[in-house]
Amino acid sequence: MTGQWNHKVFGVTGAGFNGLALEIFRIQYAENPVYRAFTDALGVQPDRVSHFTGIPFLPVSLFKTADIRTTTFVPAQVFESSGTTGMVPSRHPVKDISLYEESFLRGFELFYGPVTDWCILALLPSYLERKGSSLVYMADKLVQRCGHPSAGFYLDEFEPLAGVIRELENKQQKTLLLGVTFALLDFAAQCPIPLRHTVVMETGGMKGRRKEMIRREVHVLLKEAFGVSTVHSEYGMTELLSQAYSKGEGLFQTPPWMKVLARDEEDPLLVKEQGNGILNVIDLANIYSCSFIATDDAGRLHEDGGFKVLGRVDGSDLRGCSLLAV
Repeated sequence: MTGQWNHKVFGVTGAGFNGLALEIFRIQYAENPVYRAFTDALGVQPDRVSHFTGIPFLPVSLFKTADIRTTTFVPAQVFESSGTTGMVPSRHPVKDISLYEESFLRGFELFYGPVTDWCILALLPSYLERKGSSLVYMADKLVQRCGHPSAGFYLDEFEPLAGVIRELENKQQKTLLLGVTFALLDFAAQCPIPLRHTVVMETGGMKGRRKEMIRREVHVLLKEAFGVSTVHSEYGMTELLSQAYSKGEGLFQTPPWMKVLARDEEDPLLVKEQGNGILNVIDLANIYSCSFIATDDAGRLHEDGGFKVLGRVDGSDLRGCSLLAV
């Protein structure tokens, strides 16, 4: 069963996306009690939906209060969102961790080439201090896969990290500095280093450590400190099993098994593939949970399939992966 889904999901093409999305929608309607109740409450009949824009998108907030599972299973892993102190975390029970591993590895290599070409340095202090982070799980596996002796995790050891980066720069080693935003800003302030062979990638997240900033402000500070022309970004969340990446200017692209749409703020059932709105995400890898998630991120869709995150919906929780943006 697992192999069959891995083949279907990660082999999907543009032409086959709609059919596979509808197939997964009907399975999740039949096998996910929470999603079925939500779909029924909207009056949507699965056999009458012919395009993925007509599929109901489950509010991401329900992961805080409900057990979102398709089929009955004992989780191989339970991921929890970070949020900030006092917030109720989202919980995502994962039946088949191989789906997540294949998704993030294929996604990374689609945009950045073989992971073995890289030395991956993870600056994720707030995430390492707690259990259940899907971001830490992904970073740990990528660190292992890259196989470089200098790869690894860092808390707030900025001087040792700076020393490692200088050595890698001297060797002209392709390096990825993957960091939560507040930690990257702290590192940039204390250890500005001119980078020529290192990609700086922020995952978002101030987590109450710094004032919220728009993405452009963050990127300006990081560009100045590291002498880079662009800052990359990763867009993911606890409730998903796939990520989108930006190689600059906050314009994200998705792998073929993931699609981002926009819903109307006044009429959430009105979903479109271009323009501004609140972001809905289709993640076909999320088979045993829910592949159709209505986020709390406002955004803009571009004609080439890319998207930008413009900020949070009023009243929604600031999450570990969020940055305010305009």
